[in-house]
Amino acid sequence: MKDVQTLTQEEAAAELAQLAIDLSAANRAYHQNDAPEISDADYDALKRRNAEIEAQFPELKRTDSPTDKVGAEPASGFQKITHSVPMLSLGNAFDDGDVTEFDRSIRKYLGFGDEDPLAYTAEPKIDGLSLSLRYENGQLIHAATRGDGTTGENVTSNARTIADIPAHIPNAPDLLEIRGEVYMSHADFEALNTRQSETGDKTFANPRNAAAGSLRQLDARITESRPLCFFAYAWGSLSAPLGETQSGAIQQLKNFGFQINELTKTCNGPVEMIEHYRDIETKRATLGYDIDGVVYKVDDLALQARLGFRSTTPRWAIAHKFPAELAWTRLETIDIQVGRTGALSPVARLQPVTVGGVIVSNATLHNEDYIAGLGGDGSKIRGGKDIREGDWVQVYRAGDVIPKVADVDLTKRPKTAMPYVFPTVCHECGSDAIRDDGDAIRRCTGGLICPAQAIEKLKHFVSRAAFDIEGLGAKQVEQFLEDGWIKEPADIFELRARFGAGLQQLKNREGWGEKSAENLFDAIDERRTIEFHRFLFGLGIRHLGEAAAKDLARNFADWETLADTADRAALEPATTDASKDAAAQSPAWATFLEIDGIGRALTQSLVAALAQDHERAVIDRLVAHLTILPPEDQASDSPVAGKTVVFTGTLEKMTRAEAKARAEALGAKVSGSVSAKTDLLVAGPGAGSKAKKATDLGIETIDEDGWIALIDGL
Repeated sequence: MKDVQTLTQEEAAAELAQLAIDLSAANRAYHQNDAPEISDADYDALKRRNAEIEAQFPELKRTDSPTDKVGAEPASGFQKITHSVPMLSLGNAFDDGDVTEFDRSIRKYLGFGDEDPLAYTAEPKIDGLSLSLRYENGQLIHAATRGDGTTGENVTSNARTIADIPAHIPNAPDLLEIRGEVYMSHADFEALNTRQSETGDKTFANPRNAAAGSLRQLDARITESRPLCFFAYAWGSLSAPLGETQSGAIQQLKNFGFQINELTKTCNGPVEMIEHYRDIETKRATLGYDIDGVVYKVDDLALQARLGFRSTTPRWAIAHKFPAELAWTRLETIDIQVGRTGALSPVARLQPVTVGGVIVSNATLHNEDYIAGLGGDGSKIRGGKDIREGDWVQVYRAGDVIPKVADVDLTKRPKTAMPYVFPTVCHECGSDAIRDDGDAIRRCTGGLICPAQAIEKLKHFVSRAAFDIEGLGAKQVEQFLEDGWIKEPADIFELRARFGAGLQQLKNREGWGEKSAENLFDAIDERRTIEFHRFLFGLGIRHLGEAAAKDLARNFADWETLADTADRAALEPATTDASKDAAAQSPAWATFLEIDGIGRALTQSLVAALAQDHERAVIDRLVAHLTILPPEDQASDSPVAGKTVVFTGTLEKMTRAEAKARAEALGAKVSGSVSAKTDLLVAGPGAGSKAKKATDLGIETIDEDGWIALIDGL
């Protein structure tokens, strides 16, 4: 696989598109269906590769970026519970160097030196189903699965049947939320599958699958009949602290009557952490339950509070994963999928093979060069061996994109196997599929006339982070598009008027009745009023990810202002200077580029999209149906909410990263450069040109002590 540092923008964008598809499917299979299609190592590798590409190309971050997501939407059939404290995922380490880098980043953020003491806890990472238990006055009130990290499924009745979960905790704080993992031992798993087989019922692929399926039963009596266990290792909302350290708090959980993992150990630095990882790894096969790595956490809870959180992961914890596996199987066919932006993505359809306890039947082939045995720089990969239909291939499931074909056994290649010829015409619409110079991806030129692109754009439009219309998902979009009822987003908002009061056309369709049709129309009407960032995200413009949509929404008063700025940018020549300094840009371009997180690729894509007559007409027709809400300031009672803050010079009482995170948490916009839009400059010793520019512009300037006083207590 090509190193991230050597990827072109087009290669990076294409890979991010495929990663979004693969990760979304994996999340649904794992969190909703309890039937994972890829191994944990495979999933972790996908997320790692995605994060690396986004770090190298921040302007390419997609609207559906897996970086901003945890788990999957809660499945239907259960009531929903919103977590008072989000249940976040963990960042991953795959080798010793990653662990050392984790420690280095913690020290840098906190301003610690290499010799300053810094303790961590190290505990086995249980391969089960995450569960949150809420106790009030010592009584179990409800239990909820992780879900998407914000909202989970109410499985209280089922959780009460698990012996490891106490119904009452004497001397507990008034409010106590316990987080942990539901799992099944190997012995109990084997016994359960034997019983299932004897009665002709479904058997389970692995203990994790069995535990998740057992907990998420609509009939609690079925859960009660299954041998489920629970390890406690974390907490959410508390009315009183459990201790001053992670290790002390874990012991308090044991005092409350919960099972904790006795292999949890306090370690002083990366050397001891890795030693404990090796020790647990040697014991893995004899533990009697599944683990897939070791979790490290900063032990001091006060330091955890300082370190805080990223969008979906805590800074103070990381999971050191065990290595994955390889397997050989036959590649039966190569299919081409057409994505939302027209990218032709080849997929290997494999003879199903089990790798790491997971059945794999598909693998990404990236692009035509990859199939031909060439890397992005033209050098040979796999020894120059190409990939052909009928080949015996090795599926590699480790620290790269997953699943992928790592090798080909030429000794088993059929004599009739021919080199694969990559299509130059889109099989969906017949349009030319062209590959621009320097681009690794071939793209269909059909645009919205291509049914594959049209349907993917509409699916994106109704996705959870975009318009999220209840009752209108991917399946319904496909049905309505096939019937000719919708062709573009505006058509969705005309459905009620088109069908009229009788609703006959819709309610007579299989799966629809008058009530369900009315519910759909009501849900559509609710989305006629939409948040600005959701509207932007829903447009499906290339490179415009969810995070970038929020950045744009925060920096433009309304859609009309943004669209007008893009129109002016289309008439202005874009400088070839890659600098984001406003002085190097024409005015409208500078308006976009001086926004933190908005790069040239995204700006070019946005300006080009709005300048195309057909695409602009599609958007204008949609806007006519909508009321687009202006962005709300976070932490509106904060003195810096909605203000643009710049930090310069040396900060002595907190690190730059800590100061930026704190400002953003209080609703401020943190910029890297001073401009007329800057509201506040925080200048430490050594402040130079930024301080002078702020003075020239009359911008309020304070020192670090003034900043701390300003946000004190917030």
